[in-house]
Amino acid sequence: MDFDFSYFPVLETRRLTMKQLTPEFANEILAMRSNQRISEFIFRPPMQSADEALELIKKVENTFSNKQGIAWTGFLKEEKTIIGTCGFNSIDHPNNHAEIGGEMAVEYWGRRLPQEALFAVLNFGFTKMNLHTIEAKILPGNRSTVFWLEKFGFVREALYRDRIFHNNSYHDMAVYTLHKTSFQPI
Repeated sequence: MDFDFSYFPVLETRRLTMKQLTPEFANEILAMRSNQRISEFIFRPPMQSADEALELIKKVENTFSNKQGIAWTGFLKEEKTIIGTCGFNSIDHPNNHAEIGGEMAVEYWGRRLPQEALFAVLNFGFTKMNLHTIEAKILPGNRSTVFWLEKFGFVREALYRDRIFHNNSYHDMAVYTLHKTSFQPI
């Protein structure tokens, strides 16, 4: 692996700056994590307080410090508000494999920003971290995420039936994988 986690890398795209999540953005994280539209396809309890957001930020910082994950916070270059997060939730170093995830504030949906953020993170993973595969675990009904994953060459490799228990019922989970040799910019 080329990237050694000794610093937090800033990623730049045409419209985005992606950098480390810090406690000053706890309220924006709370707003995203408590929004039912954002959480429709990410089964987790809605966030209730800024303290919970601060706990999450600390967890993300620890994951990075322990070299087990890296999560970027995205900002439009002309604004100072968080538009979303994207990164590697977990990294399997011996196998050069990582799991990707993210979320975007509702007011920024429909602006093709996931394309820029996803490309930046995938490119970093394959070129700087020397990952061999990147995986996404999603609900099959999340059509927007399926669209972007497939646009970048991810292939659905598994469908786990009744994998997640949420709101008193079971839900399927799909696993999409992208291999380094298949990664091409859009």
